[in-house]
Amino acid sequence: MGKLQLIATAPMGLEAVVARELNELGYETTVENGRVLFSGDYIDICRCNLWLRTSDRVLVKMGQFPARTFDELFEGVKAINWEDWIPENGEFPVEGRSHKSQLTSVPACQGIVKKAIVEKLKLSYRTEWFPENGPRYVVEVILLNDIALITLDTTGPALHKRGYRRQATEAPLKETMAAALIQLSRWNGHRPLYDPCCGSGTILIEAAMIAWNIAPGLRRSFPSEHWPEIPRRLWEEAREEAFDAVRDDYPLQLTGTDIDPAAIEIAEAAAKSAGLSGEITFKHIAAAKARPEGEYGCIITNPPYGERISNDKEVEKLTRQFGEMMLYLPTWSFFAISPYKEFEQYYGRKADKRRKLYNGRIECQYYQYLGPLPPRN
Repeated sequence: MGKLQLIATAPMGLEAVVARELNELGYETTVENGRVLFSGDYIDICRCNLWLRTSDRVLVKMGQFPARTFDELFEGVKAINWEDWIPENGEFPVEGRSHKSQLTSVPACQGIVKKAIVEKLKLSYRTEWFPENGPRYVVEVILLNDIALITLDTTGPALHKRGYRRQATEAPLKETMAAALIQLSRWNGHRPLYDPCCGSGTILIEAAMIAWNIAPGLRRSFPSEHWPEIPRRLWEEAREEAFDAVRDDYPLQLTGTDIDPAAIEIAEAAAKSAGLSGEITFKHIAAAKARPEGEYGCIITNPPYGERISNDKEVEKLTRQFGEMMLYLPTWSFFAISPYKEFEQYYGRKADKRRKLYNGRIECQYYQYLGPLPPRN
């Protein structure tokens, strides 16, 4: 088998961040809306599932072809060499989406894809019945502008499910988004980091993992680990490589505070589950009383809105407090994600940079106030 065509799916607005991660891992990429394309081998499925911090899933691109009719969809799917992937006892549910295409019924398209795969496997395995009690292969059909994209999901539960967060506060920030906020900031592990609205502690935990080069997928499993075509030794090699890459030989300066004492308990439990107990300081303090320590630090925060706070006056008050706090931190930088268009007005000045991001389905801006960089040693 030649090189695999792989896809790292990306939340809207983070395609370039996912591409940069892949480039740093050594892959050449092509960026499209909502996904980044690259090629690799079986080992690269293992490595990317373990290492990607801001992508949602790693998919195998099985085929792409015009599909204006059910017949075209059926024949296109049947032409794919499914027997190279799905064993006789493999479980292969089909998921689907359709946008701006003549085939608008997603359930009907799912049924056609399933039938086409069955017909192809019948020819290969010379049987009329498949028990589907073996490894799981989730097939997805995406129809866009009458073009069908057929993929296999190697990831299973989305990559933001790192495995360390057992509980969450209301409207928690996804781990993938938290990692993106850090990577879009100027912070590195040798600078102080403070989150005055830390909630479940996700930003700080992700920061610690980035600073110490801890692969985010180390504490979880993936359905493709059970695929017979990917030798188990490749997963073992990828995990061993990830363990060897950890750099935990210097102290971190990470502090999180929150007005909700229950949130602090959840954050401490998550940090312990991530193997970072004692490495992050969590305190029950209101944002107005936050007192970051050190020089040339960064504040990165997801201040409450929507489900976490329903009163716009409270949002205005909190944002003004941020602006006042930064007056006393001349060497610090401030980064916040918020859907409020009046954020800059409340904060007291325009952001040096802004970037449109989507926190779930909520359109937000990532407001970036850039302080001076630390002097070079």
